[in-house]
Amino acid sequence: MKMRTYVVEDNPTIRENLISTLEELAPVETVGASDTEQQGAEWLINNDGRWDLAIVDLFLKKGSGLGVLEACRARRPLQKIVVFSNYATPEMRKRCAELGVDAVFDKSTEIDCLLAYCVSQSEKLDTVANDESSLQRA
Repeated sequence: MKMRTYVVEDNPTIRENLISTLEELAPVETVGASDTEQQGAEWLINNDGRWDLAIVDLFLKKGSGLGVLEACRARRPLQKIVVFSNYATPEMRKRCAELGVDAVFDKSTEIDCLLAYCVSQSEKLDTVANDESSLQRA
């Protein structure tokens, strides 16, 4: 099962490279992208049932990724939000955890960890979908 993924990243080159890498190497389908806090938060809130994973940068064209994280605190349990940033300091990781982020990855050193996370989360979604399918047939 491909995870429906939304990307909030203001750098077009990084956004395009991230999307193509994830779609090639992980079970990910990109359902949208934005480059500002307002666009990202609004899309994620207004499309609640249409995404499984949000990947958010902290520094955006307008606003901050922290605002996106705050806006999505009341998401469904299977919906995951991760931060992918060059500013993954211990203090920022702590702040992200306080906002309910599921994981923080450093852009310069942890792309492989992000890919592994995507694979793992996709497998969990597959398990849940299979369990629900089995219950409906019973």
